[in-house]
Amino acid sequence: MPLSEDQNSDSDSSRLSESTASSSDSEYSRQSFNSDSSSKPSSPASSPPKVITFDELMAATRNLSNWTLAHEIAVNANFCIKHEDYPQNSFAGTVKQIVHKAFWDHLESELNEDPPEYEHAIKLFEEIKEILLSFLTPGANRIHNQICEVLDTDLIRQQAEHNAVDIPGLANYIINTMGKLCAPIRDNDIKQLKATDNIVELLRQIFRVLDLMKVDMANYTIKSLRPYLWHNLVDYERTKFQEILEETPSALNLTTEWIKESIEDELSSISDESSSSPGADSSSKPIISPTLVLNNGYLKLLQWDYCKTIPETLITDEVRLQELREKLNQLKVIACVSLITNNMVGAAIVDVPDFADQLKRISLPLLEGMNQKNFDLKEALNGIGIQICSTVNKSLSERGLPILSEEMQSNLMGQIAHIVEKNNPVCSLIDKRIQLFMRSLLALPSFQKCMPTVPGGLSVIQTEIELLGSQYASIVNFNKKVYGPFYANILRKLLFPEAAMEKTEAETSSN
Repeated sequence: MPLSEDQNSDSDSSRLSESTASSSDSEYSRQSFNSDSSSKPSSPASSPPKVITFDELMAATRNLSNWTLAHEIAVNANFCIKHEDYPQNSFAGTVKQIVHKAFWDHLESELNEDPPEYEHAIKLFEEIKEILLSFLTPGANRIHNQICEVLDTDLIRQQAEHNAVDIPGLANYIINTMGKLCAPIRDNDIKQLKATDNIVELLRQIFRVLDLMKVDMANYTIKSLRPYLWHNLVDYERTKFQEILEETPSALNLTTEWIKESIEDELSSISDESSSSPGADSSSKPIISPTLVLNNGYLKLLQWDYCKTIPETLITDEVRLQELREKLNQLKVIACVSLITNNMVGAAIVDVPDFADQLKRISLPLLEGMNQKNFDLKEALNGIGIQICSTVNKSLSERGLPILSEEMQSNLMGQIAHIVEKNNPVCSLIDKRIQLFMRSLLALPSFQKCMPTVPGGLSVIQTEIELLGSQYASIVNFNKKVYGPFYANILRKLLFPEAAMEKTEAETSSN
C-alpha cells in the first residue's frame, strides 16, 4: 500500500511537508494473527481550547500508547516482548513463591483426599483450554473443536461426580496439543513435560510453558505485523497524533517552543552577520528559510538535555536520539584526543599505520558511560593520556627510536585532560566540524544515499560518524514525513503571522 501525502492540506503545508520530508492443524498453529486494521491519512487541524474530562484524558493516553508502540515495533527490528519474573530474593519474588507454593500444596492435598476433590483442578483445565484456544488462527476448526470436546469442563465435572476423571490422560492430551502449537524453541520444554510423573508438578510446569508460549506468540505476531506497520506508518502516526491533538489541544506546545527557539537562534545569527558587515541593510526584514529553521532544530537534539521534556512530535524517537547523542559525545572526545596527539607527537606516530584504531581501542572502554552523572571524565582522560604515551613509547622503542621525554608526555597528558574544560578550543573546533557534517547531511535530499565529505580532523572517526549520521538522518527524514504538515502550520504562524491571520479570517468569514 503506497504512502500518500494528505490531499486536504493546503499548498503551503504540502510544499513544506514534501521539502522536509487451509493447512494442517499444526501448520495453522505456527501462523500469527492477521490484522485487518487500516489507517487513513490525516491533515492537522486546530482545535479551540476546551476542558477535557477524565475519560477524554484516558482516551488520549491510550492513543499515545498505541502511537508509540506502533512506531517502536516498526522502526526497531530488535523490539520484542521478554518473559521476565521477579528476582527470587526480592520481596515480590518471595511473596509470589509463597503464594504459588500454598496454591499447589492445596491442590495436591485435594487430589490426595478420598474421594479426591477435583474442583480446583477442573478450573485449571478450563483456564488451559482458553489459553490453547487463544493460540489458534482463524480456520483451525478441527483442532478448535477437538480442544473444546476433550477439555469440556461440564463433562469433566460429571466424571468427577463418579470419581472417573482421567487427569493423567487429560494432561497428556494437553502436552501433545502444546507440542503442535508451540514454536520450535519450546520443543525441549515439551519433552521435559512428558518426563514429569507427579501430576501437580506437571500442571505447574504446563502453566510455566504456556506462559512462555504466550510470549512466543506475541513476538511472532509483532514480527508479522512489522512490514505492514512500516508501509503504513506515516499515515498511521499522523492520524494517531491528530487524534491526540483533538483530545489535548496543548499537545504541540513544546514543539512550538522548540521551533520558536530555532527561529530566534537563526535571527540572532543573521543579526551577528549583519553587524559584522558594514554595508548590510539593517532596516530590511530578514528572510528565514523554514527548512533551515527545522534542520537547526533537529541539530539541537544532538546536544539536548534529556532531563528536559522533548518536543511532542519526537517522543517516539527520544531513546534513539539520546543514544545517538551519547555515542556522538564519545566520538567527539576521541576526535579531540586524536587531533591533540597528532599535533604534539605526529612525527612519532606517522609511521604507525593502525594508530587510529589503537587510539579508539584505548579510548572507547574508558569513555563507556560518560553521559552518566557520576562519570568522571577527567579521570578517564587521564587514563587515556597515560595509555597513549605508553603506546607511543612502545612503538618508538620497537623501531629503535628514543621515547618521548618526560616533559613531552606531561604536556600531551595535560592537553588531553584539558578537553574537559568549558570552551576548550580543540573541543569547540571538533564540535563545529561535527555540526557542519550533520548539517550537510540534513541538507541532502532524503533519497540521496551518498555521504557528504567528512571535515578535517574527523578522519579518525569517519566510519563511526557516517554510520551514526545515517541513523540520525533516517530518524529526521521520517519525522519530517509524518509531522511536516504540523510543522508547516507552526512555521507559518511564527514566520508569517500576518498571512496566517488573513487566512484564519478568510476561513472564518467563509464559514
